[in-house]
Amino acid sequence: MFGRTPFGLAPEGARPRRGRPAVSPLRLVSRLGARTLLFLSAFFFGLSAILVRLAAQGGMSAGQVIVVRFTFGLAAVLAIFRLKPGTFRPARWDLLASRGIFGAISGLLYFMAIQQVSAGEATLLNSMFPIWAVLISIFLLGERPTVHLAIALAVASAGVFLVLGGGQARFQLGRGELLGLVSAVFGGAAVTSIRVLRATANVPAPTVFFAFTLGGILVGLPASGGPWPSSAGAWLAALGVGVTAFFAQLAMTEAYGQLSVAEAAIWQQLTPIASYLWGFLLGEEVTPTATLGILLGVAGVVYGSVLGHRVARETSPVARAVPEIPPEEP
Repeated sequence: MFGRTPFGLAPEGARPRRGRPAVSPLRLVSRLGARTLLFLSAFFFGLSAILVRLAAQGGMSAGQVIVVRFTFGLAAVLAIFRLKPGTFRPARWDLLASRGIFGAISGLLYFMAIQQVSAGEATLLNSMFPIWAVLISIFLLGERPTVHLAIALAVASAGVFLVLGGGQARFQLGRGELLGLVSAVFGGAAVTSIRVLRATANVPAPTVFFAFTLGGILVGLPASGGPWPSSAGAWLAALGVGVTAFFAQLAMTEAYGQLSVAEAAIWQQLTPIASYLWGFLLGEEVTPTATLGILLGVAGVVYGSVLGHRVARETSPVARAVPEIPPEEP
């Protein structure tokens, strides 16, 4: 028999056998691969944020960048479906819809926040989405982060604050700040949907991304009005956002099938750090405070990855529902 959790089905009364290892060797290997994917995701997401800034400087609005990004993403994922049959395998349409709409709204609000406040402050506020994801997963999925994961997330978040805020970020609740905060809430809801889609229904990463692209186009079109820029640089930057975000999203979505929301949240704190480092390559200054923040962020990720999974048993309904997830190739 199965009991229904708020987001999916879990075996009713399921308990690990006494003496059985908490995590099998196969799952440890899968987790290592998932962490590698999240590292690559942060790398590409960081570059994407820089390209968003360049597109905005070329006169492209947030809605227009969203439309270009997701139009490219839709074309790319349709090509994957054509080249690799079986990668389009939808299930749990409610969660696919929530992933698409919530994720698209989060991206649009984040791009709008960049236009209202500094890019650093907008990214700092948006990068709080992993914290919201952890809170949502506690109440809706029953995932309980260990003390180690909680400490690691706090350390990594402090590092992000130092990197992007320089220790001097001002939090006055103006329109731009509010947009950044709300984008983080929607982002947390979106990645929680990803976790359930990948872990319980084992929906392939390209199918989840397909839902995201449709949501992005639906949300972006109403906000893309007004004259489009004629600058080739703006168009190239927007297309670059589409390419980098495509690889980043597929890597992130694939990884969520193997890691809890809490551990994935720690790894995703590398994204704003990566964005800062990409800015450094483009000539931005690296301060001693930012350097300390980078070290704290990396330390939080390492600490959480090494110690965060050492628990006696998997307790979340999501983990009990599918103890072993076969890897999916995007």
